[in-house]
Amino acid sequence: MKKIIPQAIKNIYHLFQAILANVWYGFPARKSYAHSVAGGPSGKIKIIGVTGTNGKTTTVQMIAKILEEAGKKVAVASTINFKINDEEEINKTKFTTLSSFAVQKFIRKAVKNGCEYLVLETSSHSLDQYRVWGVKYDTAVITNVTREHLDYHETMAEYRKAKLKLFEKAKTVVVNLDMENPEEFLSCKSKFKFGFTTSISNFQFPISNKFPNFNYQVLRAENIKLGANYSSYKLSTSSTDGQTTNYKLNLLGKFNVENALAATCAGISEEIDIETIKIALGKIELVSGRIEKIENNRSLNIVIDYALTPDSLEKLYELIKEININKNKVIAVFGACGERDRGKRPMMGEIVSRNVDFVILTNEDPYDEDPRQIIDEVASGIKNKIEGENFWKILDRREAIKKALALAGPGDFIIVTGKGAEETMAIGKKRIPWNDKKIIRELLLELE
Repeated sequence: MKKIIPQAIKNIYHLFQAILANVWYGFPARKSYAHSVAGGPSGKIKIIGVTGTNGKTTTVQMIAKILEEAGKKVAVASTINFKINDEEEINKTKFTTLSSFAVQKFIRKAVKNGCEYLVLETSSHSLDQYRVWGVKYDTAVITNVTREHLDYHETMAEYRKAKLKLFEKAKTVVVNLDMENPEEFLSCKSKFKFGFTTSISNFQFPISNKFPNFNYQVLRAENIKLGANYSSYKLSTSSTDGQTTNYKLNLLGKFNVENALAATCAGISEEIDIETIKIALGKIELVSGRIEKIENNRSLNIVIDYALTPDSLEKLYELIKEININKNKVIAVFGACGERDRGKRPMMGEIVSRNVDFVILTNEDPYDEDPRQIIDEVASGIKNKIEGENFWKILDRREAIKKALALAGPGDFIIVTGKGAEETMAIGKKRIPWNDKKIIRELLLELE
């Protein structure tokens, strides 16, 4: 459906709202926090913004953990949670970055509670719509940029342009050197620049040929090992003459190594030592709804993940292939979100069907779209599968998961994607209570 009012016109209204929100809450990002301990530090809250197509939420949690391990008072606003010091609640809104009024209210609360840092997950929509106007980012982090939100931004160039707004005034920037055109983000006028990479061949120390026009510190992961329950690597930096530090994560996948590198850059930029960063990252057992395993007594490998882009699905199934050493069956339960980039739907179908034994397409968040049409568009990309034999369309998501459980035997993998830790499903204007993990556990009990 064509937009009646151009987004640029709508954004004038959003900007007015953002200015009003800052005035209403007294420009809280400019206020000084008071430390709870007498004689403790005080000053303006430091705001670390994390953007990117995939990995934002995990990177936010990692940065927060590093800061907490260093003894800092931290606030977090992410897709999955809001946290101010030890007070935490689930984000039930389905928004990565809330309205300008909600953002300013949260910052004011963080400042009043003496938080020295706010780690703020920042979406391209919020940057384009001025929801974070008035937020002075000290550090800007980008995890990657791959296809997503083209229903809104229309082109990848416009999508990247929106994300670049985060980097306009940040004092410190952290950039994934392995993503497409990282120099776009390195070219900002920031005082301190960090790049991270998992590539060996392109980034030999000292850096001389890769992006020679930029002065930045590089962190690189070497000897990456991906286990069934861990990821490990050696960290080397351009500032330590090739000296390395061994890291071990309880999180799976090369993409989580990349997230850890981004968080490490942010930690180093705040003068937190490598050992503290290493300890903090090693303490993270899981990030809710991100490669989260569901324990069960049927010896099944049940995993839920938020993956909802072609790139995230590709990386997820590369990981499953790595850890599925016994070549057990892989069963996928997934769909696509309504009122979003329709062009990615057949791409998602192709990627999943290429990597799994059984495909079960189901409802996700249709909003005002016809869920059957969404499923059909995803199905148009499915290859080498026969409907009714190794491929099913089951609109009811609960029944779809139940079908996967019926198909699976000991050692098999059931991968449920698209919802992650979300608490609701969007059907029209309604928000129906829904949580993949809870539903899976209920079904497992029924099958006992």
